Amino acid sequence: MKRTIEELLGRSSELLYQFRAPDGKKIRLADYDPAWAGDEDVPKKQRKEVAEDLLDQQVDALAEAQKLLYAADTWSLLIILQAMDAAGKDGTIKHVMSGVNPQGCQVFSFKRPSAEELDHNFLWRCWKAAPERGRIGIFNRSYYEEVLVVRVHPEFLAAQRLPEQELGDEFWHSRYDDINCFERHLTRNGTAILKFFLHVSKEEQRQRFLARLEEPEKHWKFSAQDVAERAHWDNYMRAFEDAIGATSTKWAPWYIIPADHKWVSRALVANIITATIKSLNLEYPKIDRDQRAEMAAARRMLENEA
Repeated sequence: MKRTIEELLGRSSELLYQFRAPDGKKIRLADYDPAWAGDEDVPKKQRKEVAEDLLDQQVDALAEAQKLLYAADTWSLLIILQAMDAAGKDGTIKHVMSGVNPQGCQVFSFKRPSAEELDHNFLWRCWKAAPERGRIGIFNRSYYEEVLVVRVHPEFLAAQRLPEQELGDEFWHSRYDDINCFERHLTRNGTAILKFFLHVSKEEQRQRFLARLEEPEKHWKFSAQDVAERAHWDNYMRAFEDAIGATSTKWAPWYIIPADHKWVSRALVANIITATIKSLNLEYPKIDRDQRAEMAAARRMLENEA
């Protein structure tokens, strides 16, 4: 029996299991419905209202969880968002993180590599942007572009001037190994990692591109190159399947989030992030006897001023 969004978001463990990619196993994106929106026996309007209410609740809960993360100063959280164009990465960041203190959150959008970045290994530019302890770091695209876009367009590798090596399965598996080792290193040193693939259908992407063309306030979002990339859709899906299957691990899991309905994807992402921070068992720092004495002295001084 299908669960409603409200029921799923009330059971974080069940929610995490349903949308989490299995560790180290091949996946088929065809097995994941990008238009999933809960129990279809419940009217869509009602499901949407429930999801939006729950998103509001999760935004508040995430704000509290982020304060604890910042105060504890032992863990950081890295959130990676990958998707086809128009899947809603920017909107997810905007809505899910709307209650978080900006001082405790860092967002990086990785575009075409610069000349300096191309002179380093493919992980370098993301490595130096990793969040410090106590903070949430968000990567809008990431080093995964190197096994997604670059795999679909291997001609991009020429700009990296790599030592001669055969461009085959072994090359890509080596990159998956590098990514897994990098993420393992981060988690061993106190960075929890969440990776979200916003799974949008080709038809929904087409409709969103048309909306950008029809609404003047969205013209700035339009890119002819994004539309041209639709010709490579099947290749991108295979690249995502291979990358997710090879790099979804116990320490850095992938979540395949249905993204045809933005109200669904935002509510799910918010819940998973909040549940993950809570699972770290963080505590506010405890003060010792000397600190308590200092605080008592400070209180007396302030009271005496009155």
